[in-house]
Amino acid sequence: MFRSGSFVAEHVTPTTDEQVQPNGVDLTLEAVFRQRQPGRITTDGKSVGARYEQVNEPIGEPLSGEAGYEHEGDDEVDREGYRLSPGYYVVRYAEVIGIPEGHVGFLYPRSSLLRNSCMLNTAVWDAGYEGKGEGLLQVGHEIDIETGARIAQLTLAEAEHTGEYDGDYQGENI
Repeated sequence: MFRSGSFVAEHVTPTTDEQVQPNGVDLTLEAVFRQRQPGRITTDGKSVGARYEQVNEPIGEPLSGEAGYEHEGDDEVDREGYRLSPGYYVVRYAEVIGIPEGHVGFLYPRSSLLRNSCMLNTAVWDAGYEGKGEGLLQVGHEIDIETGARIAQLTLAEAEHTGEYDGDYQGENI
């Protein structure tokens, strides 16, 4: 059984009321990276290829006239974020996640990403995991994403398991 958004919020720090949804909690964008060297996955280990952080910069004027993008007062606000060209990026979420005992975490892209030709991929989050997770953002068409924008939704489901996560990514990015 999937848990309520208010339950999930007890395991995500920090959160705002706006992030808590009926069935999960929205995660926000902290940083964007591009991989610059090959990674390695073998039968006896793994390594993540070296990355560089994308530049966080003013993302320009709002796209007035575009459906779904008119917001009052947008022209008065300097927004910082990322202008991303088509390609593959690693995104880091701003919140610290703690997957509680007896649960498994699933992360889904917010529909706004999908409607803008983007997809967010992630893996299962095992019970016991704690950290600021990462996901693979596939960009199909140029997009501006503001730092702190809600890009994903974490859900928790009850699950039977033996043991808890104690892998290489435990405590990542915190």
